[in-house]
Amino acid sequence: MSIRTKMTLLFLSIVTILLLIFCTTIYFLSEIYRREEFKTRLRQEALTAATVLFNKEEISLDLLKLLARNQMTVLNKEEILILNNRDKIRYQIGFKNFIIEKSIIEEIKRQKELFWQQNEIAKYGMVFKNRSQDFIVIISAVDKYGLSKQRVLALLLSFGGVLVLILSAVGGWFFAGGLLRPMQQMIKKIDNINASQLNLRLGQTNNNDELAQLALRFNQMLDRLQKAFNAQRSFVSHASHELRTPLTAITGQIQVSLLANDNDDDLRLMAKSVLEDVNQLNILTNNLLDFTSVHAEDTNINVALVNVVELLFQARSEILKKHSNSDILISINEFEKHLPEIYANESLLYTALINLIENGVKFSPDHTIDVKVILSEDAVTITFHNRTELLSKIELETFFEPFIRGSNSKNTKGHGVGLSLTRRIIQLHKGNLTVSLVGNELIAFELELCKNPF
Repeated sequence: MSIRTKMTLLFLSIVTILLLIFCTTIYFLSEIYRREEFKTRLRQEALTAATVLFNKEEISLDLLKLLARNQMTVLNKEEILILNNRDKIRYQIGFKNFIIEKSIIEEIKRQKELFWQQNEIAKYGMVFKNRSQDFIVIISAVDKYGLSKQRVLALLLSFGGVLVLILSAVGGWFFAGGLLRPMQQMIKKIDNINASQLNLRLGQTNNNDELAQLALRFNQMLDRLQKAFNAQRSFVSHASHELRTPLTAITGQIQVSLLANDNDDDLRLMAKSVLEDVNQLNILTNNLLDFTSVHAEDTNINVALVNVVELLFQARSEILKKHSNSDILISINEFEKHLPEIYANESLLYTALINLIENGVKFSPDHTIDVKVILSEDAVTITFHNRTELLSKIELETFFEPFIRGSNSKNTKGHGVGLSLTRRIIQLHKGNLTVSLVGNELIAFELELCKNPF
């Protein structure tokens, strides 16, 4: 069942319920008013008959019956019965073959007046006092005109209700179609969007309704998907290139060694070169695996209390083993006042610190990096300063893009993955990593981590 049909049926159901309540209320209120009005007329007729009968001037019963039958206000099928205090008939017109139940007479005496209905016949009884005696006056009649009006009203409400329902169904169908027309247009545009046409977007209006919000959210989702597809294509392209280079070098060296009659020293040099290429390939593979794992949108990390200062010194020792000619200076401010412990994933944070320190010693002309740790009550700030060649602002803006290397990296081994991986790790820890130039010769990375960001 389409949404248009569901909306029409829902609208029609609501109108039906409201219309049924309205018509039923109107009919029953009219019926209550008719009964009260006819009850008043019965009371007046009963009082008139009793007043005429018990007037000071004597009037014969035959004359009274004649008046009762021929007066202008006589009711349809009107019958009158007057009983004395011993329940004997004093006056009667009609009721010839009708017996008034004893229980009804007792009820009239108790309540002083009583109105009841038997099929279409309405009956009214009352106690009338005359010369210290109680008489019971009972009158019955048929509200011919009132009942006729009620039947006409019922027909009008029925036919009118059916007509309103038909008009509501037709109007609801077109109304639902008008509301859903923008959605149908959106569906047609969505059908044209595929992996090769992610640049297409839904049209947005100035309205602030739900459909406009849906179009806005869908376009934002497409922006994220397009960004992810572009990043994936870029990653595959660069990764293929980076993997092809060492594999080509290894293959070429082995083929040359097989064709040549080299001595042991030459073979040893070739094996050493191949091993170096294999190590670079291993490093690249590990970086690519780390890069893809931490860039997943649903990445969850396990955290525990980690001593940042201890991790920095461990990273320093590891870098010094690989780059023995480097100089890594670590200084700590206010170590006595605040603990250097934060909630983090130790392995990932260690990788980030390794990348930042190694990046500094590799690209610094004097292979020196200055690391400063500033401890506060709620956060830890670490800055990494090292000398660098002149860099442009455009290069600074692309520092954290994967597989993009600066102009100062021509003679330095690397793959352009480390800083991008580092920034993602810091993002997972809800921290902040920025890069800036200090003058023309110094570059500074500033890392800020909250002590309990989770």
